[in-house]
Amino acid sequence: MASIRDLKKDVNFVLGDIIEAVYLWEAGSDKKDSEEGTVIIDKAINVFDELMAKIHQKDVDNHKAHFKNIRNLLEEKATALVQEFNKLSN
Repeated sequence: MASIRDLKKDVNFVLGDIIEAVYLWEAGSDKKDSEEGTVIIDKAINVFDELMAKIHQKDVDNHKAHFKNIRNLLEEKATALVQEFNKLSN
């Protein structure tokens, strides 16, 4: 299914961009391996693992609603991570 493949790509790209932004912030502010950056990266990895587990879940009654819920979760969790990152860069 193309939609599942696209959902996996979206999860990967969105969370990857957040992790990359943290690395760029650390490099630009001379705070390599900062505690705050590591926390955000760890949270992004945990969100990735959680969403991928939900994507690969087999015992789903309504696939369309299930994947829509995953997209909504991605949006919510990514927004929270971006807000947390924005607090760092201020």
